[in-house]
Amino acid sequence: MNWETVGWVVIGASIAIILYFTLLGEQSGKKSTAQASNVGDVIEPPPANAWLEIAWPALFIASMGMITFREVLDFAGVLLVATVLTGLVWLIDAKLFRAKRTADKAEPVLVEMAKSFFPVILIVFLLRSFLYEPFKIPSGSMVPSLLIGDFILVSKFEYGIRLPVLNKKIVENNQPKRGDVMVFRYPPDPAKAYIKRVVGLPGDTVTYRDKRLTINGAVLEVKPEGRYTESENGQLRFFDTFTEKLGETPHRMMTDPRYPSLGLANVETFPHRQNCEYNADAMTCKVPDGHYLMLGDSRDNSLDGRYWGFVPDENIVGKAILVWMNFGAFSRMGMSIK
Repeated sequence: MNWETVGWVVIGASIAIILYFTLLGEQSGKKSTAQASNVGDVIEPPPANAWLEIAWPALFIASMGMITFREVLDFAGVLLVATVLTGLVWLIDAKLFRAKRTADKAEPVLVEMAKSFFPVILIVFLLRSFLYEPFKIPSGSMVPSLLIGDFILVSKFEYGIRLPVLNKKIVENNQPKRGDVMVFRYPPDPAKAYIKRVVGLPGDTVTYRDKRLTINGAVLEVKPEGRYTESENGQLRFFDTFTEKLGETPHRMMTDPRYPSLGLANVETFPHRQNCEYNADAMTCKVPDGHYLMLGDSRDNSLDGRYWGFVPDENIVGKAILVWMNFGAFSRMGMSIK
């Protein structure tokens, strides 16, 4: 189904309905109080209101969806716009029009919708901006730690409190640590959110050679954990899995023995590219101040910092802490992310 086409159809139909009933004043079938034969008669709402109660929310939801779909704003920006718009409608009505309405005059549908939507959107906006934000894992770059279809919870305050949309830090907190699983804005396209593991901190020298990490001259010890089998397009892939300890807590990672350590053809031009040296089977990078080097746990199935560079501090979204749902593997519910 083409959701963009559906969105435009909903927007167009909603506008047409709103214009018809608002500007032309269509009130067919209305039963007024004067027509009521006795006190027990029910005053039926005019058909116009019934249509407008569908059209206004549909227009609002479809418009916000299209802004997100067309990547005019990210979801945080859309929530901010929705919060401001519904709040303004509610405020303007309260200050300018509510006192002038007579008791028998119904509240406009637009105002009723804004009053219903505003507190809900505001709460969601505040929660996901300053506390926790949900994400869904779309690819296998973090297998075996995170699986495709995992719904994860990300702590937005772990690395400091940031202004929504602007992503500017206003309150300092912890700094990212080696081994943390972090969500960040993809440097080549900040509209996209990526998730990888922190491998290099500011000032670190990181080498990746023969599928082993060396950090500041110390080779990371790994413990073999056997094979991991994955189905891809009907074909089985076999990976070698290991336990690796970047920080305080060990985690699992895996490599594909069929592939080299590095695909040089995929290395891009990126800021601070001069900090890195590449050859056929190795990469060495010195992480600039205020930046981090991120790698996927599925090392041969991850487009990560080896290819597009470093993540600046201002691109950090938060720390992944929990798998709260996976509809294909309910046993993963509540699993902490290591």
